[in-house]
Amino acid sequence: MATLLLILSLFLAVFSGVLCWQVIEQRKIVARMITETKQKDPLSDLDKEPDLILTLKVLNPIAVAKRESRSARVLADKLPVMVRKMVYQEVIKELEVEMVERGIDVELNIEYR
Repeated sequence: MATLLLILSLFLAVFSGVLCWQVIEQRKIVARMITETKQKDPLSDLDKEPDLILTLKVLNPIAVAKRESRSARVLADKLPVMVRKMVYQEVIKELEVEMVERGIDVELNIEYR
């Protein structure tokens, strides 16, 4: 019985040593990753100003479409999603023309949220 306890104690000691070694290695890896992250951190470059983005939302695109187009009056009730997309495309076209006339370089996109 004493030999069984001795073998079990030795096994537990070796197992504890392996676990301790694993913890030390994991700490080294975490410390290395933290230092690499600090070097690559995009927030560390605070001198750079953020981009300003203008967002435009047409509050009632169906009403605009019905007011501006005869065909939209018919389509608005049957295909409202398509009419909304068409209104936004027309708004972008008109804004782009206005900005070009004023000599302002812009990039206009439609974002779906």
